[in-house]
Formats: sequence, C-alpha cells, structure tokens
Amino acid sequence: MLLKSLYGVSRFGVRFYRKLIDPLDLLTGIEKRELLAHLAGDCDPFRILSIKKGPGTRERPNLIPSSNSSRLICCHCTESDNHLKFMWLHQGDPKRCGCGYWFELCPIAPL
Repeated sequence: MLLKSLYGVSRFGVRFYRKLIDPLDLLTGIEKRELLAHLAGDCDPFRILSIKKGPGTRERPNLIPSSNSSRLICCHCTESDNHLKFMWLHQGDPKRCGCGYWFELCPIAPL
C-alpha cells in the first residue's frame, strides 16, 4: 500500500505544485547578477568579447573596460600573424603594443 501511494505521488507530483519554479528564485550571487544583466540586454556583462580597435594613438588610445585596477589583454596585431601578443594594462598608465596601437584602462562599475 505504501509503495502504491509513493508511486502515485512521484508520478503526478507536478499536479500538486501547479506551477514551475522560476530560475531567478533559485540563483544567488554572481550567477543571478549575470542572468539579470543578460535579461536587461547586456549580452557581455564581464566584458570579455573582443573589442574593435579605434585610432589607437597616444592622444586617443583604445579604451579597455575593467572593474579592476589591472587587466591582461591580447592584441592581434595583423591578420597574417598566427599568434597573439599579451600585455598587462594598469589603471592610469596607457601602454603601447608592438604594432603601434595604444591601450588604456577605462574604469567601469563591477557586475
């Protein structure tokens, strides 16, 4: 008798709840903030997608968003290169890549 009652509950368990649980109610911390940013229309909340190079001069460097005081970036200098050049950027210190483009950190609010 007990086995039959447990079988009936597990088989028709959805009928008792009558609604599905929203994923936002289950998430906490950074995962919830990431999902909320995605729902708000920001598909890259961590700013990890590649950025198109602008003029890249010393007066107008390419701005790299970061919520930290330093960030590791890579530059694909020419399309014929098969390797990337990595460099560290620090807040308030513009840096020049080997190809001649300048980069500078742009502070943003953390997620």
